[in-house]
Amino acid sequence: MKQLRKSHENRKICGVCGGLAEYANIDPTVVRLLWIIFCCVGASGILAYIVAAIIMPE
Repeated sequence: MKQLRKSHENRKICGVCGGLAEYANIDPTVVRLLWIIFCCVGASGILAYIVAAIIMPE
């Protein structure tokens, strides 16, 4: 069973985007680009990233 965890291999800041990419089995760059777009559109992406970094296990 897959678990959503922070990535150790695809880590740039906290490993949140890399972990989401590994869970969804897609390229981490795509997740990072989507997250940047999400941050620019609503600016709530920054808060969501901080919350995900706190909640997601290592």
